[in-house]
Amino acid sequence: MILDTNALSAFIDGDAGVGTILLSQQRVAIPIIVLGEFRYGIAGSRHRKIYEEWLDGNLAGFDILPLSEATTLAYAGLRVALKKLGKPIPANDAWIAALSIQHRLPVLTRDEHFDSLPDVTRIGW
Repeated sequence: MILDTNALSAFIDGDAGVGTILLSQQRVAIPIIVLGEFRYGIAGSRHRKIYEEWLDGNLAGFDILPLSEATTLAYAGLRVALKKLGKPIPANDAWIAALSIQHRLPVLTRDEHFDSLPDVTRIGW
């Protein structure tokens, strides 16, 4: 399973629904894009120290998914399909979806635009 930024935040904040879902997974991954978004978000947070300490202590328990040449193939195919459908999504979400396609992992997110993406399974909470 891949976490988006909102799911990662919810998990760190102790959301029981996210925690329950993650406990049932064999593999939980954080895309490098999500890690960057999260670090950007906590840079201005009043809870910055708490979040940074959590990352320092827990990040090793997750697979970090880097972007690769294979990711670019999935990304390009997805963006072409979305353009034909007239359904653009935010660029970072397209990269997250491309990693989902590449690694054949569902995405844990509340963002419903993932529902219309070919070859991407969204799990909500």
